[in-house]
Parts: sequence; C-alpha cells; structure tokens
Amino acid sequence: MTILGISAFYHDSSAAIIRDGKIVAAAQEERFSRIKHDAAFPISAIKFCLSYAGCHIGELDAIAFYDKPLLKFERLLETYYGFAPKGLQSFLKSIPLSISDKLFLKSLIHEQLGGIEEYDKDKIKLLFPEHHLSHAASAFYSSSYNNAAILTIDGVGEWATASISIGKGNSIEILKELHFPHSVGLLYAAFTYYLGFKVNSGEYKLMGLAPYGNPTSPQVAEYIKIIKEKLVDIKPDGSLWLNQEYFNYSTGLTMLHDDKWEKLFGFKKKNKADDLQQHHCNFAYAIQKVTEEVVYNMAVEAKKLTGADYLCMAGGVALNCVANGELLRTKLFKDIFIQPAAGDAGGAIGAAQAAYFIYFNKDRKSINTPDKMQGSYLGPEFSQHEIVSQLKKHKAIYRQYTDFDELLLKSATLISEGAVVGWFQGRMEFGPRALGNRSILGDARNTGMQKKLNLKIKYREDFRPFAPSVIEEDCSEYFDLGTASPYMLITAPVKKQRRNPIPENYYELPLAERLYTLRSDIPAVTHIDFSARVQTVSKETNAPFFRLLDEYKKLTGYGVMLNTSFNVRGEPPVCSPEDAYKCFMRTEMDYLVIGNCLLVKTAQPVWFETDNWKKELSLD
Repeated sequence: MTILGISAFYHDSSAAIIRDGKIVAAAQEERFSRIKHDAAFPISAIKFCLSYAGCHIGELDAIAFYDKPLLKFERLLETYYGFAPKGLQSFLKSIPLSISDKLFLKSLIHEQLGGIEEYDKDKIKLLFPEHHLSHAASAFYSSSYNNAAILTIDGVGEWATASISIGKGNSIEILKELHFPHSVGLLYAAFTYYLGFKVNSGEYKLMGLAPYGNPTSPQVAEYIKIIKEKLVDIKPDGSLWLNQEYFNYSTGLTMLHDDKWEKLFGFKKKNKADDLQQHHCNFAYAIQKVTEEVVYNMAVEAKKLTGADYLCMAGGVALNCVANGELLRTKLFKDIFIQPAAGDAGGAIGAAQAAYFIYFNKDRKSINTPDKMQGSYLGPEFSQHEIVSQLKKHKAIYRQYTDFDELLLKSATLISEGAVVGWFQGRMEFGPRALGNRSILGDARNTGMQKKLNLKIKYREDFRPFAPSVIEEDCSEYFDLGTASPYMLITAPVKKQRRNPIPENYYELPLAERLYTLRSDIPAVTHIDFSARVQTVSKETNAPFFRLLDEYKKLTGYGVMLNTSFNVRGEPPVCSPEDAYKCFMRTEMDYLVIGNCLLVKTAQPVWFETDNWKKELSLD
C-alpha cells in the first residue's frame, strides 16, 4: 500500500510517500524552489517523492493532506465573529484566500496533481486527518515505542494549539486539547516579533539569544512577573490563557499591540537595524523560561493522563531544543522521541502515517526498524556522474578520488587545520537540521571558528551559536546528555571538566566580550551558557559522516566537530550539486567535498556573480 502525504499553504510545504508503513521519501518544497519556508503547493517535492518511489499518481492507494481545511475555515469565521467589529481589514484580506485555498481544497489538490500527470481522481482516496493528529502520528509512528504519551505543541492547527494523546500499537487517542487563541507557540512568536525577528522563522534566533540574558538580573525577574501577571495565566496542567487585550494575531495583521507592549516592558519594539542591548537578551531569556515551564507542565499532565514511560513530541514548539533538554533532565519520562521535522513539514509524513495505520487499520508490528526516520535522510541523492556533470557545467576545478578513505582522511586533515569545508553526501535531510549530508563543517577546538562562520560564511548575526556533531559512543566525554540525540533536537550542558573559568563580572561584560570569552576546549560549539545543541552520529545511520568524525578523532583526539547547515542566511539548505557549488562560490568557504570530489576555493574559475543575490534573499 502506497500513500502520498502533503503539507501546504501555511509554511514549510512538503511531501512524503510511505509504502507498507515505511517512509520511502520526504522533502520540503523550499529545497527545490530555493524560497525559504515556501508555502506553495509542493509540486517539486511531490515529483521527487513519486520518482524516488517509482510510482505514478494513479497507483497511489490514498493521498492524505495534513489538516482539515473546513475546520480551519470555521475557526477563522468564528474568531472574526467573536471579535467583531474588530479585524475588518484582516477579515477582508484573509477570507477570500481562505475560500479559495480551504473550501475548494479537494479540487485544488486534484488540479495541481493533474498538472504532473493524468490519473483517475475517482479511484484515489483523498483523506484529511486533523492537524494535530498528523503531528502526533509523525512522532508516534516514527518512534520505536509501542506505548507512549504524545505531546503536540505549535502555534495553531484548526482549533488546537496543544494536545495530549496516547499512542498504543497502531492507534492514537487524543485525550486533551488547548484551543486558539490561547497558545504558547503564538506567545513565543509574539516575543519573536517584538525582538525584530521574523515570525515562523526567527523563533530559533530568540532561543539562541536567550542565554545572553542575565539569570540573576532583577530585570529578568521583572519581565517574567509581567508576562505571568499581564500576558498569560499558566495553569498547573499546562493549559494557559492569553490576555487578548495585548495581542493582535486573532483578527489583526500583526502579532501584538506595539504601544501596549512598550508600556508594559518599557522599551520599543526592536527593529532589524537596531543594535542588540542587554534588555533584549533579558527579554528573550524571560520568555524562554516561561516556555520551558509551560512545556514541563504539559508533559506532567501527559504523564498523569497516560501513565506512559515514554514521550513523543511534535509541533513547532518541539523544535525548542532548550526546553526539550530541560524536560529530558527532569527524568519525568524514561526517554523522549522528537520528530526531526517537528514543524508543518513533518505533517506530510504524519498525514500519510495516520492514513495507513488509523484509516486503513494496518498492523504496526511489521515496521520493526529501530530508526523509522532512517536518520531523516529521506530527500534526493545524486550519483557521482550527476555530480561531475553539474561541476563541469561551471567549469569547476576538482580532484575526483577513487579511494573514499583517502578523501575522508584529507577532509579530516583540512578541518583539523582550521579550514571550513562544505560537505555534500548521500540523501538530503528532511527537516530543519543539517545532519551530516548537507553540512558546513569546522574544527570545534578553533577559537575563531564561530566568528568566521557567522560573518564570512553564513552572513548572519554574530551571537548565533553552532552545534556539535559527536561520535555517539564519545558523547559522554563532552556533554551531560545521557541519551542519543541523532536529530540535533536536545540541548545539553558541556561537561564541567571541559569548561574554562569565567570572569566574576561575566554577566556585566558587554555582549561582544562575553561572546568571545574562551569558555571550553571546544569553544566553537559551546554556547554562552555552556550549552550545546548536540547531534550524536552512529555508524549504522550515517557511515560516511561517522567515518569522517573517526578520522578527525585519530588526528586530533577529539570525536566532535562543528556542524551547521549548508546554506547562507535567508536561503534554504542546498539540495543539488548545483546549489552546493553556488553556495561554495558565494561564500568564503575553503573547500567543498561533494561525492568523491574535492574542490579548493582558490583553484576555482573567477565567479562573476555580483552580491545582488544577497538582496534577493528574504532575510529571516
């Protein structure tokens, strides 16, 4: 049985195909269109999935869309009615789009698919699982657990903004929901907006900025007090009530009322051009702590309702790896599985899985692989012939290695000597994280590596941290983690014995001085609060990347390396060899390893492209 899952029309559109319960392929539309967080119907992603599965549309048993459009339309109408006469401008803008996108979605899906190839639409079942069920399915059915609590937290689906479910065998039962407009995801997005970052894109920047806050500052305590007294009422069961007097997302065109927030917190909304000040950092720290409290309370309620030993998580808030790490360390559950594509992209997988296991009532026991996400390496791959052909098109200068072990040793040596290496191998990752197939790699020991990567490679804010990829068996030498973290979704403290002492006045130092204080013997991946967003790498899941780390360890004694996504700010991670070469030439990367080929930047032909491409990218 073959099922196509589709997520589209909000952000991070994607497609996925499962066959007999196994995920065959999945990809986000942005990787093909090169438009970050592309919300368009995922034509290219669908074409890829069909091609990889060797399947025609007419051979599909079902197509599953990741939410119920009529329920979402109902929520829009009821919300505008409830807030009337407020929101007329937003109503007039959104309702015509909703009518075309939601009320006639069946016709639209068939119309778009019909543009790929002809098929008999009457012979294919078209299914619409609820948004939070798709999220829950993507986490539970992709996990190794046969019985688990499921916690889904995001901005909003149809009505639900958070849900607690129980997964048993092939069934999922939703036990409790929190409904719009009360949402921790939208609360966090409002703070993202007020700090000058882009909603649905910049939340991870807020998370990265939060550790620059001073936890001992009276200002932090005051911000948390204001949040809890004026903005949100947090209940013991994790549910919450947001004071809509201060928010504008229900019926307006912005997240909040700027003037009211300015009176509350004593400073104006930050613009992109404004310099970061300590109060911005304290502000980020405060909402991060409040979010961690809410997530923990919800997890406690999930434990209470289900009695389960294990927890599965999905939804955009599940990408908050700091909150995930804090929850894991409470040992409330024996272990936690987080869907690597926890945001809306993962809904494509979940919708297909919900159709297979719930609608068609298929047995889950037949799917017995320990990592059902297959390392999240579910996207396109390119043969050596395809790689060489695309390099030749650009008249690129490269050396093609016949012995891959020799290339691994050369790459590890270059990284150990301080070079920045673009690394392009195998199938592209599904989800937001670079996991060693579309990555930029650097020496974790190098004191100048973070600054170099942020300013000369990624072209992004200098405060943003980089993640470590570590040999799974060596993880405990560097981080207090206690479990595998293959998807880079858990933050863990760097081991105390690896830390350097910091000045007594550390939190009083200017931001730049704190940023470049030498904090550990792996400074390039140690965040300002001694944390790190860890990826553990196993030989079974990604042998080439594991072998690279192993060669690096033989040279340096360190089994950990800096790993960041292969892209520049405002651009999706690269998909094809063409994308990789362009990114390589646009930046100050030193080397590119692509398939069996090694490219040296200084040996390449003159790159005639101007810097206009930077203006064309929509900065996140």
